[in-house]
Parts: sequence; C-alpha cells; structure tokens
Amino acid sequence: MKAIVYKNNEFILEEVVAPIPQENQIQVKIIASGFNPVDYQMTEGGSEKKYLHSPILGREFSGIVTAIGKKVTSFKIGDAVFSGSGSMGSNGTYAEFICIPEEIAVHLPKNISFEEAAGIPSSGLTALQCLNRMQAFKTDSILITGAAGGVGNLLVKLLIANGYHNFIVTAGNDQSIASLIEMGVKRNQIINYKIDSIEETALRLNAAKKFDFVIDLVGNAIADIVVKLLKTNGTYLDVTAFTTKYSREILFGKGATIMNISNYTYGLEKRYDYYKNGLEQLKGLLEKQLIKPPVINVIGPLEVATIKKAHQMLRENKTEGKKLIMKIN
Repeated sequence: MKAIVYKNNEFILEEVVAPIPQENQIQVKIIASGFNPVDYQMTEGGSEKKYLHSPILGREFSGIVTAIGKKVTSFKIGDAVFSGSGSMGSNGTYAEFICIPEEIAVHLPKNISFEEAAGIPSSGLTALQCLNRMQAFKTDSILITGAAGGVGNLLVKLLIANGYHNFIVTAGNDQSIASLIEMGVKRNQIINYKIDSIEETALRLNAAKKFDFVIDLVGNAIADIVVKLLKTNGTYLDVTAFTTKYSREILFGKGATIMNISNYTYGLEKRYDYYKNGLEQLKGLLEKQLIKPPVINVIGPLEVATIKKAHQMLRENKTEGKKLIMKIN
C-alpha cells in the first residue's frame, strides 16, 4: 500500500506492506483522513511526541472494511465505518489501509459523507468528554477559547443541542466568526481576540461576573488571560496541556478544579468502550440532525504536499473554522 512515512524529520511517500488484521481486528481501506494539531505537534519534539506510535501519522479516518479477523462479529466486508484510531491502529491514517480493533470502529452515519465523517472522531470525542465531565448546570457561565477550531466547533454544537446558551467564545477572524454564527452562536457571544481585549470584553458580556467554567482550547498566552476570568473554585478544562507557570499559579490561588481533557489515556488502557460509546452517541446526534458535521476543506490526495499544507495551516491557525481532510481512496 502507499503511505506517507515520517523519517528523519521529513515526510516521504512510500510503498509499504499493507497490515493484516489480527483475530479481533478489521482491515479498512481508508477513504478520508482528518488532520489535527497533534499531528504536527508530534513532529516538534514536545510532550506530544509520546503519541507517535508509528512513522505513519494520522489519528482519525473513515473507510470501507476490506478484511476481518476470525473473532470479529460486528462488521462484515463492505461496511462503511469511521473511527478515532489514535495510537491503537496498526499504523496511522496517512495511508491506504489500516487495521484497528473492531471495538473502536462505528458504522458510518447514514446522512453524512466519508469526508465529513473523517473529521469527527478526534474532535468529537474530545468535545463530548468536555461536556460529560464538566456536568454544568444550564445557568452556569462558560467561556470557550478557540471555539471555531475542530474541538470548539463540535463542542459549541453539543452545548446548543443540549440546551446550553450561557456561554461566550473567542475567535480570531471573520471567517471563524461567520462559522460560529452559522452554528447558532449570537454575535454578542463572540469575542474577536485580534481586535478586542478578551478580559474586558468577556466580563462586560457576562454582566461583570467571572465564569463558572473556562474551556481552554488554545493555551499558552491565552491561558494566562482566561484563568483570571475564572471565578473562585471554578472549573478550568485544559484541552491543550499548554498551561504556563503563571496560569497554574493563578489557578492554584483560585482553588480551581482542573480537568485535563485527553483521549490518550483511554487508548493506553485499552478502554475501547470509551471510543465506541462516544462515537455511537455522536452518530445518533448526527443522524437525528441534532448536530451537523463540521464544515470540511478537502485539501488534497495522499501526497506529501497535502501533509505539509495541512500542518502549516494548523500551525498558523489558518483553517478558518473548517476541518482539514485528506482524500485517500
């Protein structure tokens, strides 16, 4: 099979041996693969490097089952599926084929495309974990940074679908703001952080009160600002692991509850039900049209140029509220 392999700090298109499914695995011909910030972060030597289990990157996909292990019971050859493979597959998703445990695959929602489905697993599971773990009341105030990104997109849709409307979000350009309004966010719920002061504007929009929850999808310098907007004993959801020494000191001083949001531990502990149950829940919401799939940007085929373009767009935050997708087969 063809695959994009990461070697010596560069991507190379190679012919490699296609994986064969083990007894509890399915082999999938990948139709489309989604890009996430962790993809480029794994190549930069930080803490995300630990996620690099294969020289073939990519962590979510959709496709068609092409072979099954002898103990597989939930799928047959020809089934359309999608999955957040994470580090649990035979290889990453910048490839024509992958083998994964049947326990982490879900049948494709009937009303969306392969390309749309490929953009849901990683972001969707992260967003769903945020919603489920924070257990906010409808009256609680919520501040979300980076709301037009992959996780933010689906989190906002989940909040609205579940009756949450008391939230403020940040975005950085007209396209991202337009995408949030299209989702149902009101203009007076959006802070353009490139123009307005986040701290001053957030307080003004929240009746001069600090927030019960801060969901930080950006981190670093933004974390330093938004932690000051959290009320005493409030809850800070860290989705990036990019808090700073300063922001951690502020959170400690506020007696904050810190929720570290990560899908990684579930894969590490082989808690496959987390992936299956989460994707089934998202599938049900999509099929009932309670949430819509992300707006996608299919930026190219299985080529090195596609990978480089996607990583650069993510690195520079130039996705404009769209999920980046690679069309493989």
